[in-house]
This record gives sequence, structure tokens and C-alpha cells, in this order.
Amino acid sequence: MIFSSLVFLYIFLPAVLVLLALCWKSSYQNLILFLASLVFYAWGGISFTMILIGSILLNYVAGLIIDKYPKSSKITLTIAIVLNLGMLGYFKYANFFVDNLNVLTTLFGFSSITVSKVILPIGISFFTFQGISYLADVYRKTVTVQRNPIILGTYIALFPQLIAGPIIRYNTLESQFLKRQFCWENLFSGIKRFIFGLARKVLIANQLAVIADEMFARSSSDLTPLMAWIGIVCYALQIYHDFAGYSDMAIGLGKMFGFDFPENFNFPYIAQSIQDFWRRWHITLSAWFKDYLYIPLGGNRCSRRRLLLNLYIVFFCTGLWHGASWNFVIWGLLHGTFLVIERIGLNKTLTKIASPPRHLYTLIIVLVAWVFFRADTLPTAFDYVKTLFFINRGTLDNALLIKYVAPSTISIFVIAILGSTPLFSRLWQSVSAWNKKRSVTMTLQYSVLCLALIGVMVAVTCLLCVGSYNPFIYYRF
Repeated sequence: MIFSSLVFLYIFLPAVLVLLALCWKSSYQNLILFLASLVFYAWGGISFTMILIGSILLNYVAGLIIDKYPKSSKITLTIAIVLNLGMLGYFKYANFFVDNLNVLTTLFGFSSITVSKVILPIGISFFTFQGISYLADVYRKTVTVQRNPIILGTYIALFPQLIAGPIIRYNTLESQFLKRQFCWENLFSGIKRFIFGLARKVLIANQLAVIADEMFARSSSDLTPLMAWIGIVCYALQIYHDFAGYSDMAIGLGKMFGFDFPENFNFPYIAQSIQDFWRRWHITLSAWFKDYLYIPLGGNRCSRRRLLLNLYIVFFCTGLWHGASWNFVIWGLLHGTFLVIERIGLNKTLTKIASPPRHLYTLIIVLVAWVFFRADTLPTAFDYVKTLFFINRGTLDNALLIKYVAPSTISIFVIAILGSTPLFSRLWQSVSAWNKKRSVTMTLQYSVLCLALIGVMVAVTCLLCVGSYNPFIYYRF
């Protein structure tokens, strides 16, 4: 089940909200959310739900053992992390390992290995990382071990953030599981944020995806540099509004249920360096790798050579976390390489030049890296990059360009670009301040806002009813 589906919007979510409104105690609400999360996940397959329940039981029992037997807690933590990563490794990387092993066996004249394809459970990267962070924090004694399996199960399986994040620390929600406010103010605020994210997903990301997919489906001989740049810019905007829209929906759902989830994006495409980009893009994942991999490796408290190696390790793992493909590894290492270059001295140079060149440098690196993230194979990615830089030159398809200079397409493109900047949020703040100064009644403000939200829901529903392109990019991770 996905958030931008009619079943979720008009059946599942209203049913959950009604049940939560009827059960005012936090303990009852936790149980409802836990069961609802299992139903939500089971929509994609009962067998996958058993994997999720197994992950919950593993981390629940391991947490209790770590707390009860502190002398052997390091051993318990190590075993639990190995089991968590082993489960993730099997389901996510078994096919990748076998495919690469077969390349080697064929190269040396041996017969290929034939195994059944392993199906990837949706969201396994996210709930595995949350389980590991919980155990690490119990071991460090920065959180109290959770003895109630329903609460821990709700934390790991909570459906707003189960499939594609944000990755939330247990200490962020620990107190909220025991006491939170399910009220009209939070409900309205959450609905507003949810619909805003839904609009970004359905009205912007889905429309840009059509253009990006068509450009990446073309062979290098049928692709000109202009078309290639249009394709990668559309994909960059698509993945941002798709994933940031999902995060908006997750944060909005959390708010409806009385939770405060952390922000996951902060306008990454206005970044002035790659380092700045990673402070703004997928913030909760960056924080996870920093606290649970980079710092344990030594972080900044080591020699320069080791620090740079740590950065490469982190971004190799970041790329591999996103998918079992060398494309993702190269994407991660590209970002890691430019982070290393900035650490070595480029940062000092960047601070001495004007903002536009810094911004342009960052955008070019990010866009070229996105090619490897989007392309289906490495040869396709390299061919696409060659086309971007005029090494390959295909034939210009005038009919295709005319198709994409329609007013509706240009409007979506412009809105997507402006929506990648703080412009709209600043305009909203200015309007709110103006209304307050002019003593515009709250009733009028809320009435206008409600009409706008209803209009967005009507537009979204119409697109979903006609079967508009609808998958979330980060669902496959």
C-alpha cells in the first residue's frame, strides 16, 4: 500500500483516525498503530510481514539481554547487528552477489551458479537501520530499554515512516509513545502537511517522471545533449519532490497521530558545496551514518588520511545501502570523492568565490551523479554522461521537444524548480505576517486554506482515478 493510493486515502487512513479518536489512551493507540502498521505492510505480502515481525522480535530480545547482562552486552550487540545486517544482506544483496560471482566464474571458465531470485521486502533498509540504532543506543545507555513489545514494535513498524523513512531515533519518540496529544490542532496541521506532500508527489514528481523516463529509455544515438540535460534535470526534480513529498506525508501522518517526526530535507538544491548538500539531503540517513558508522570509525578524531578513508567508507556504504548495484556504489563514491576534495582544500577556495559559481559547481556534480543513480546499467550511465558533455551527439527529435514545451509541462517544470527553493515558504510566511498585521480573521484564513486543500485533493484524486504513474522511488530501498 502506498500513501498516494485511493485505498489508503479514502479507506485505510480514515479508519485508523476514527479508531484512534475512539481510543484516547496512549496504550490503546499504540496497539492500534502497531496492528494498523502490520496490516499496511501485509498489503504487499504476508510473508514480508513475517520478516518485519522477526526483526521486531530480534531487536526486542537483544535489547533486553543487553540491558540485563551488561558484562556481555558488547557481544550481544555484535551478534544482533550481524543478524540484522545478515537479514538485510540476504534479501537485498544475495542476487547482486550471485550475479557478480557468475561474472567471475564465467571469466575463468567455470559454470555459472543458478539460484532462485530473492525478492526484496519493501522498506527493509529503513526498519533494519532503526532496529540497529535502538540497540546501539541501549548499549550506550542513551535510551532506556523498552520492555513493552508493543511499543518497540510500533517504533520499528510505524507505518508513516516504515517504507521510506525518515529514519527516526528511538529517543525521538520514546516519551511520545507514553504521552502525546491527539487533538484537532495536530490533526489539521498534519492533514495540511500530508496534502502538501501528496501534491508534490502526484502533481509534480509523477509528471516529471514521464519526461525523465522517456529520456533515459532512449539510446545514446537518439539522444542529444539538450535532451540529456532536460532528462537529468527532470529526474533530479522528480526524485527530490517524490522523496521530499513522501517525507512531508510521513511527517503529516505522524502529526495527525500526535508524533513529532524530524525533518528530512532542507532545500538541498540550493547547497553551495557537496558537504552542504548532505546537510540538506536525506538528513536522517546522513545523521545515522555519521553517528553509527563515521564516528565509530574514528570520525574527525584521527589522522587526515584516516579521516578521508572514513569518508570513502561511509559513502561506499551509503551508495550500497540505496541498492544492490554498482551504479549506486559509483553514485556514493562520486559524492565521497568530492567531499574528500572539499576536505583537502577546495572548501577554502569555495568560500572565496561568489555564491552563483559555488551553486553551479554543486549542481553539476549532483546532476552527473544522479545519472548513475537513475540509469539501469553502468554502460547506459556512461553513455548518458558522454552525451551530457557533447562526447556523444544523437539526432535531435523535434517532435519530442515540441511535446515537452507545452504550457502545462513548462508550468510544472517552473513550479518544481521554485519549489526546490525556500521561495514558497517565505511567501507563505509573508502572507501570514500580512494577515496578522491587517487583523484578518483566523476563520477567513482557515477557510481559504481548506478550499485550497480540497482543490488539491480533487486534482490528485482525478489523476489517481485515471491510473497516473504513481510509484515512490525510495520504496525499492
